[in-house]
Amino acid sequence: MSLDVQAKEKVYSRVCELVTRKHFDPGMNGANWKELSLARRNQILQSTSDEEFEKQIQDLLAELKTSHTGFRHSKSPNVPGRHAIAATFMRCNFDGEQRWMFQDVHEGGPAHTAGLRPGDILLQVRNQELRPPDPPTFPIGEDSQYAVQKPDGKRIVGTLNIASPRSKSHPVIVPKAVLCSQLPDGTAWLKVTMFPGAVGIDLAKMFDTAFVHLRDSTRLIVDLRGNTGGGIGGLRLMSYLTPGKKEVGYSLTRARKEKGYSREQLPRFGRIPSHKATLFWLALRFGFIDKSILVVTEGLGPQKFHGRVVILVNEHTASAGEMVAAFAEENKLATIIGVETPGRLLSGSAFKAGFGYIVGLPVAAYLTWEGRLIEGKGVLPSINVEMKPEQLLAGEDPQMQRALEAVRDM
Repeated sequence: MSLDVQAKEKVYSRVCELVTRKHFDPGMNGANWKELSLARRNQILQSTSDEEFEKQIQDLLAELKTSHTGFRHSKSPNVPGRHAIAATFMRCNFDGEQRWMFQDVHEGGPAHTAGLRPGDILLQVRNQELRPPDPPTFPIGEDSQYAVQKPDGKRIVGTLNIASPRSKSHPVIVPKAVLCSQLPDGTAWLKVTMFPGAVGIDLAKMFDTAFVHLRDSTRLIVDLRGNTGGGIGGLRLMSYLTPGKKEVGYSLTRARKEKGYSREQLPRFGRIPSHKATLFWLALRFGFIDKSILVVTEGLGPQKFHGRVVILVNEHTASAGEMVAAFAEENKLATIIGVETPGRLLSGSAFKAGFGYIVGLPVAAYLTWEGRLIEGKGVLPSINVEMKPEQLLAGEDPQMQRALEAVRDM
């Protein structure tokens, strides 16, 4: 059922009010929200379809230039590929045209399960041609037919089976979060695709299991390429990178920022609980206070690989993945290799805007212990190594190769 003018006005007014009240800082990237929303109002309310209405509000919110910011209907089927099929993409030339090439394809996700791999060129989704700049999106909870060209030139047609997500507000399909293997010369490889779970109890156990398996390793490569972020479970990974308790950084809400604060006096979160029963006490401790919180590593003791760690990042390493990389870089715990991360490190929440619409907004910023804001800036690698389409086509991984060289020279 199409929205009438009154319904559109109610939704639009709610969006404007939410940004004004809830957004961490609407002007943080030089945006004047009041002017922008007033200037676009008539055009948005005169949109001729619900799809156009949704697109125009999305374009308006994009003017804020902040991550975790968006607008969609709760029944909207299309979700970005990194969340829907656990895969990322890069642009490439194919037969004289721009196309999308699979870049990171995470094990356990729908793309990997369907047999798709880095270097495959996406041609069609649901019988529709797909070309940049239109992003690869996929309907959640439905099967999607696709057509790709493999690196050997074969055209393959298949079906992506995409399950329904656990949360409609944050529709994300979770691949295998942690993978590890023992490489030659005492080098361990640890792949982290995301940090699922708000508190990360199950994820912390996955890390513990992985590091038991890798306990004799004297060198470590942590692969965060394509990591979409998630919750605070990354604290366990950061705790394995340093022996003692060390300040990581802190979240900062709008109210705390405007009121003034001392970072040392913020509530400290320094231990992922072992059992879910403990979540009740966490809720009592943190559930009714301002969400400005200082994160401190857990003090897990020395590891054989300390001082010989490389972290791989790329343009898709976002959110909590950037937190880990920034912490390691700031404290000289690892050499960062790859390309600059996207700078999408704010804490977001979803709000109802009426008539089934949802607004995603950042409600807190994250700063490193030294006071660096990663949002909009990203993490710069100390060794820059790009990944090019022709290398993916050839099955090459220059970033991993450089990481192996660097870690073995340590």
